[in-house]
Amino acid sequence: MTQEQIRNFCIIAHIDHGKSTLADRMMEMTSTVQKRDMKSQLLDSMDLEREKGITIKLAPVRMTYKDYDLNLIDTPGHVDFSYEVSRSLAACEGAVLVVDASQGIQAQTLANVYLALAADLTIIPVLNKIDLPAADVPRVSAEIINLLGCSESDILKISAKTGEGVIEVLDAIIDRIAPPSGYEDSPTRALIFDSYYDDYRGVILYTRVVDGTIKKGDTIEMLATGASGIALEVGSLNPMMTPGSDISTGEIGYIVTNLKTTRDARVGDTVTVRRHKAEEMLPGYRQVKPFVYAGFFPISNEDYNDLKEAVEKLSLSDSALQFEPENSPVLGFGVRIGFLGLLHMDIVRERLEREYNLDLVVTNPSTDYQVVLSSGDELDIKSASDLPDVSKIDEIREPWIKGEIVVPKEYIGSVIQLIVNKRGQQKNLSYIDERALISFEAPLANLLTDFYDQLKSVTSGYGSFNYDLDTYRVEDLVRVDFYVAGEIVDALSVMAHRSEADGLGRVIVKKLKDVIPRQNFQVSLQAAIGGRFIAREDLSAYRKDVTTGLYGGDVSRKKKVLAKQAKGKKRMKRFGKVDIPSEAFTVMLKRE
Repeated sequence: MTQEQIRNFCIIAHIDHGKSTLADRMMEMTSTVQKRDMKSQLLDSMDLEREKGITIKLAPVRMTYKDYDLNLIDTPGHVDFSYEVSRSLAACEGAVLVVDASQGIQAQTLANVYLALAADLTIIPVLNKIDLPAADVPRVSAEIINLLGCSESDILKISAKTGEGVIEVLDAIIDRIAPPSGYEDSPTRALIFDSYYDDYRGVILYTRVVDGTIKKGDTIEMLATGASGIALEVGSLNPMMTPGSDISTGEIGYIVTNLKTTRDARVGDTVTVRRHKAEEMLPGYRQVKPFVYAGFFPISNEDYNDLKEAVEKLSLSDSALQFEPENSPVLGFGVRIGFLGLLHMDIVRERLEREYNLDLVVTNPSTDYQVVLSSGDELDIKSASDLPDVSKIDEIREPWIKGEIVVPKEYIGSVIQLIVNKRGQQKNLSYIDERALISFEAPLANLLTDFYDQLKSVTSGYGSFNYDLDTYRVEDLVRVDFYVAGEIVDALSVMAHRSEADGLGRVIVKKLKDVIPRQNFQVSLQAAIGGRFIAREDLSAYRKDVTTGLYGGDVSRKKKVLAKQAKGKKRMKRFGKVDIPSEAFTVMLKRE
């Protein structure tokens, strides 16, 4: 197959705009998959992806249509995976932009369009779900024209569910998207746009060959990590793996390697072959850095080794996952894991619970902080309990993000109010037809817990949100500690801005009062900054009526029994242990 007959493209869209359904129809209409093997969301292989209706792991597929090879890369649609999306775009010459005709342009659509424009891709705008009663084709078409500067005739109107208009999309891919333009005689360079670990075969790479050829049996090298291995098998995905003798210039395919972990072959790295080695990497590679951290502890300490093994196995196929052992006096042994965002954390937690049958306690998610000590040393702390003594600290820096929110005009006021409440600063306000695009900056820590839920409630579900990590800024931050029955609970400690610490302490102590069960003795719940207590709630004791057995007689008998009970309670308070339930550790995630 010559390069002239190859078209590499991806589909970009917001969550639930019909990306996976369109991919299904394309595979059906090009007879890539037989009708009897067809099922909805065919490229979404995980049960989780089907349940949540989102694409988590991207998947490529090769389709043959009118003597052309159409290579489709299905991309994840969530902000947590924006780097993976950018690498998928780098592997293509064109993108099909899918917009829901009933919802219009959303924040994530905008973010991916900017990525596609930055990668200089040809964008084919597609209006999906035109058969829905709520579809507003003229309004959403005007939004797309505003965004891309295209004409009305460039927009394809389809229904991916029924298949209406999908053939026109396939024709447009051939007509509008340019073929690859690599050099077959140049040293071999291929872009890894995804990699995963297979228990039986090792690390499998999904690559786009930019120059040269990769043959079966070649010794391959990664230019960024320096790792080398053997291409045990090469081929294309239709959508099942179909082995071949080689993958040549311009093609998208897979390589089965003898590597043992995806850390040796990260997304965005360049693969070359030893027989025709390239020296220069393809542009755009960066190491993905997690910026949301949470402690994962087994409910029973006997399961710690199972948890550790499960996390190690998951990290083999997810190079963004970083973890280290953690020990808490209350929760015992566990691991602290770094994630790309809250959705990533949610997916990992569900996979650990389902695939490895683990019962877990997950602590409140936090971000990492840069601490500069008076001695001039710098520390990177991932948990509030790691913060050194205040007297040794010169400054603390926290990560800020640049965010964009797309909402209907009538919700602008309440969204700006929400941003201000989160210590954010509104930077810009522009309009796309009937919608407003609000640009802002805010501290990441304040958006971790329930910002997305609050945004959905103040905008009646119409607001969408996208963000990018910006810089670390010096702020007046303090550590808020929590005491249960006079004992500090490390796993509950949080970092907060001094202006918000008092309010936060009061709120969390109140929530803990609802979650921690009452004991036979009074339990104090306190919040403190350093040695100063800022909030307190008391859990009143159960009172057993010890006077029921008494009848008649002198009142002194009653007093004697109650005094004995009071003495016992006093002793219990000294030696009694409070059992803290697992819900107490995710109390920050609970909505009011």
